[in-house]
Amino acid sequence: MAEQKPQATNPEAEGQRREVTLRIDEADMTSAYCNTFRTDGSIEEVILDFGMNRMVPGRQNEMLFKVRNQVILNWRNTKRLALTLANIVRQHEERFGEIDIKQTQTAQPAQSG
Repeated sequence: MAEQKPQATNPEAEGQRREVTLRIDEADMTSAYCNTFRTDGSIEEVILDFGMNRMVPGRQNEMLFKVRNQVILNWRNTKRLALTLANIVRQHEERFGEIDIKQTQTAQPAQSG
């Protein structure tokens, strides 16, 4: 049997350009607000947890991080997302000024006395 040369799966590798139309289906999309996130990962993927930090009722010095959504990405898409987010933040700051990311102090409940 003759040995076959592998076919290029990328049209650009052969000097060709293929036009592709991207259709976006948002019919099943949901939106969620989060005020915090946490990250984790392995050698193969990055895990992003998004959710809400809330004070625990009756416990002044305790907060609860309620995870609402989790996104798992491979490292290549993680880098693409990081570069895209950096570009969006840069554009926003050029237009509206620098975003201060220092932790702000939360309002303390009024004490009667």
